[in-house]
Amino acid sequence: MSVGSVAFESLGVATVLPEIAHDLDGLGAYGWGLSALMLANIIGTVIAGRSADRTGPWWPMTIGLAVFALGCAVAGTAPSWPLFLAGRFVQGLGVGAIMAMAYTVIGLMYPARLRARMFALLSSAWTAPSLIGPVLAGLLAHQAGWQAVFLLMLPIIAVAAGLTLPALRGRAVAVAPAPPPATPWWKGPTVAAAQLTVGTGLLLQALLLSNVVLLAALVLAGLAVALPALRRVTPEGTLSARAGIAAGVVIRALLCGVYFGSEAFLPLGLQQLRGLSVTEAGLGLSAGAITWVIGSALQSRLDDRGPGARTWGVMLGFGILLAGVVLVASAILVPAIPAYVAVVGWAIGGLGMGGAFNASTTSTLEQTPAHRQGEVSAALQLAQTLATAVLAGLGGAALAIARHWGGSTHDALLATFVLTGLMALLGVMLSPRLRGSSPGQT
Repeated sequence: MSVGSVAFESLGVATVLPEIAHDLDGLGAYGWGLSALMLANIIGTVIAGRSADRTGPWWPMTIGLAVFALGCAVAGTAPSWPLFLAGRFVQGLGVGAIMAMAYTVIGLMYPARLRARMFALLSSAWTAPSLIGPVLAGLLAHQAGWQAVFLLMLPIIAVAAGLTLPALRGRAVAVAPAPPPATPWWKGPTVAAAQLTVGTGLLLQALLLSNVVLLAALVLAGLAVALPALRRVTPEGTLSARAGIAAGVVIRALLCGVYFGSEAFLPLGLQQLRGLSVTEAGLGLSAGAITWVIGSALQSRLDDRGPGARTWGVMLGFGILLAGVVLVASAILVPAIPAYVAVVGWAIGGLGMGGAFNASTTSTLEQTPAHRQGEVSAALQLAQTLATAVLAGLGGAALAIARHWGGSTHDALLATFVLTGLMALLGVMLSPRLRGSSPGQT
């Protein structure tokens, strides 16, 4: 229920976001409707992961669910685009904590032989939301207004809290080695997460500007703030994709950048370029989410064949995901191709995503010591949210640039799909680095 509530929110809001942006006059900053949640997710993820390694998962999960509910209430009653974005930011804090704790609990409480199956089960929590989420969101938006999509979340979150929190209370945390020398608070993970969020936000906002000089200045400022912070909140070697845990974090970023960066603009393309309704456009999101679960389940059955099966699973998954992106882009951008081919394409993409996601996550956490499960789980979730935010922001920037310079939505979406396709190719090349020299390495 916890993960399912996040899934419903993700698929439902993605479906109706074009309508929300239109009603609240936010089309000029459309990407921020996705990026605001993703950037806040960074902070929630890092704080929850480090807290779980110290105190256990109960407190981070409790606060995460409460904050997520508050964000839904704010977004669902927002009368303006800036206030709606504020609600999305608060939602993101809670989503980061919830998802980080989901992976942490599996890493802490389940033996290695069952983790792949548990990650597949976690993916299956998206099944019902993927079947009914986009369609229900479209119907709610049409019958009662888009606000109902957010307010419906409140009772779901309450049920999730009642089922989840009692089972987490009192769970022991692993005993860590002697802690390193204390560092000043301003060099701690919480401040680094905030710096990473601010730096990424500056970068994404810069891309919306038409003044080239100001754009370049803000891009450089954003990178100067974000990159040192990113180094401090991810495992050593992440920026160079060092084999093992660090490469697993990079692969998660690439997978989610390709998948969610493409998916974010699937409803927009189908609605604005191909004339489909909100409900019809939501079918693509449902198809991808369902086949993600199928791909994850298939990979969990192959997991017992040894570590090499995971590496091949990731490489194959990236290849299948690339094929899905090509089909989606073709169906959206080429009028001669039926629009519903995009739904088939995203079903293929979801199949590859499910297999690669499960294999890479299982391999990365298997190599992680018990006392770092929270930290590495948070790093994986951070990679996911950061990549999604940046790709959504880049796609939104492409739309803004097209508006500023007389381009079209067609041109902006073409650039976005080319970028995600190149990232999928990079993922294929980096997949062999997923496996480190030995299990349990730090």
